[in-house]
Amino acid sequence: MNNFLMGRELLQNELDEVLPEKWEGMISTGFIEIDKQAICRRCGSKRLQDRQLNPCNCGENCFYCIRCLQMGKIKKCSLLYYLPEKNQFFPIKEPILTWQGQLSIQQAFASKEIESTIKASQTRLIWAVAGAGKTEMLFKGIEWAIRGGRRVCIASPRTDVCLELAPRLKSAFQNVEQLTLYGDMEESYRYTQLVIATTHQLMRFREAFDVLIIDEIDAFPFDTDKGLQFAAQKAKKSTGTIIYLSATPNKQMRRDIEQKKLSASILPARYHGYALPEPKAIWAGDWRKAIVKRQKKAVIYKEIERLLQTHRRFLLFVPNIELMLELSNYLEMIFPQYLFTSVSSEDENRKEKVQNMRDGVYQFILTTTILERGVTFQDIDVIVLGAEDQTFTEAALIQIAGRAGRHRDFPTGEVLFLHYGQTKALKNAIGQIKKMNRLARKRGLLIN
Repeated sequence: MNNFLMGRELLQNELDEVLPEKWEGMISTGFIEIDKQAICRRCGSKRLQDRQLNPCNCGENCFYCIRCLQMGKIKKCSLLYYLPEKNQFFPIKEPILTWQGQLSIQQAFASKEIESTIKASQTRLIWAVAGAGKTEMLFKGIEWAIRGGRRVCIASPRTDVCLELAPRLKSAFQNVEQLTLYGDMEESYRYTQLVIATTHQLMRFREAFDVLIIDEIDAFPFDTDKGLQFAAQKAKKSTGTIIYLSATPNKQMRRDIEQKKLSASILPARYHGYALPEPKAIWAGDWRKAIVKRQKKAVIYKEIERLLQTHRRFLLFVPNIELMLELSNYLEMIFPQYLFTSVSSEDENRKEKVQNMRDGVYQFILTTTILERGVTFQDIDVIVLGAEDQTFTEAALIQIAGRAGRHRDFPTGEVLFLHYGQTKALKNAIGQIKKMNRLARKRGLLIN
């Protein structure tokens, strides 16, 4: 039980066994009152609209938090059980870092800054373009922390990202026991020195990690969810390090960098030294009408046919599931000789479909923003249909464009933003990509 609870704060129904009589942990209520405000201990919510009255046997005017309800009901009278993190790990067989790859010049520089940040227990943002090799530049800092008996967590808002990170970290640290935590996990929780977790899972930790690395901080829902941001700070030790990773930090972070309030490592080039593919904005007219009316001469169908005739494989992003399925049905009629599929957050088979796309089974794949980040394909082009739609934010468009040209052997690719009027987000996304290419050239980081 001690190991099960170490660094964690759990409700009674989350405990895997009865607490021992000599248990030395702490017990607290689900809410804490500060300045006459009741605050949820798990997600930090203090808003009245985040509470729901709860018929309860406690005899009080009881309520529960609806903001973090998906993690289980936490009531005013709930008890939370917590055991301080003691870093009780077995010695690890050397070598700790088993990765044998080589870092680029900018990766090596960022790697040293990350290691220095961890040693000094500070905070740093790694602002790196999609395909810069963020994961690899973390390895030396993680190695130093693991060797020193520190506990490390790499978190992401997206389950898909965690599932892609897990085997890469296992390969890089073969002798280090690790655990991947996410909502539908089949594996039982166990105490490990290295943890990969969705940011929602951080709600169950308290001062557990000496090093907390948060990947894709601009991704939904972490970018807008104050509860997840609270949970991240709560999961980190007060003396710990936090490293943020992003290709598209928000305006506040960019402002903090300019004002020297936040230390940052800016990596404008990809690890292979080729420039980021710069998107082309192409007028597509009323593309929604073209889908519904099945107008075969519409721009979208001409672009698809052009790529197919040149034997290019591609991702086709569509703003919502309904339009994606409507388009998919018509494409089956006009391109029956090609094998393709579609994926969305509602698709139970999306993992298998994505793997089939990697394996070359499909010529192309239609997708919502579910594939905007966290997935890599070797040789791919990208089409965004309806790039002016509000679904495609500046950050989303930059991430989507970053799917092309990621692999060392296939460092180029086309990115097409098909639109019915250019938005500020669309223009800013293209401008940001071009800005990073200019900075990379200025630093002498590009070979093309």
